[in-house]
Amino acid sequence: MLIQSTWTLSLSQAAVLPRAYALELAKELHRRMGWQMGEIPDVSYSGILGRRSSSADFITFEANEFYTLSLCGLSAGASKAIAALDLSGGLEFLGAKFATSDRQDQTASYEELYTTLVANEPEPVLRFDLHFASPTAFAQNRNHLPLPVPALIFISWLERWNRFAPIYLGGDELVAYLGDAVSLRRHKIQTRAFPLPRNYINGFVGDVTLQLSYRTDPLLANVANLLVSYSQYAGTGVKTRLGMGHTRV
Repeated sequence: MLIQSTWTLSLSQAAVLPRAYALELAKELHRRMGWQMGEIPDVSYSGILGRRSSSADFITFEANEFYTLSLCGLSAGASKAIAALDLSGGLEFLGAKFATSDRQDQTASYEELYTTLVANEPEPVLRFDLHFASPTAFAQNRNHLPLPVPALIFISWLERWNRFAPIYLGGDELVAYLGDAVSLRRHKIQTRAFPLPRNYINGFVGDVTLQLSYRTDPLLANVANLLVSYSQYAGTGVKTRLGMGHTRV
């Protein structure tokens, strides 16, 4: 089971939070779900998205603005915990209390996605328009790369799929094939720092269009489309359980 639950948040008065609030919010959400934050992240989330202002150490969320918060489960247990999560009474942490409304749930299963997008042999999709709503980066030795490199994007999705799905898609050969077949057609991105309690990671946010070669094998083109669809649940790149890499198709 896969789930993406999205809430609309609002404030009756402005709230000032530390720039590195994301970890504390992740801990609070896991506590309320009764779900362990394990080393293998089967929950991704968006952080609080919407209009805000920032200073050196703090972020201000405004009153009378609407924000969104998304939680995604990649395993059956995590998805059930998210489905049962009740935020109707609001979300309070670090002294701020957000009112919650308009919960929307999008659910699927690994088998359903694979059957619809691959096994049924639909007409291949060769162009993918993606929006990275929170800072996205990829591990590179001891550093992080804040660039939308197609091969790294697909590797991050494939690793999560193979870890949690009952259907194995492939390994190094598939990665090598997609790395050759997928190109970056256009982008409109900017770098943005993602604060952590003791440091920060530079990531990119914005719009990216990926293009498959017209010579791509139809089956593998459908596998690529499957992974793109999966990205809405899995997120992209590093620290997705802390609010990085939230991806929209």
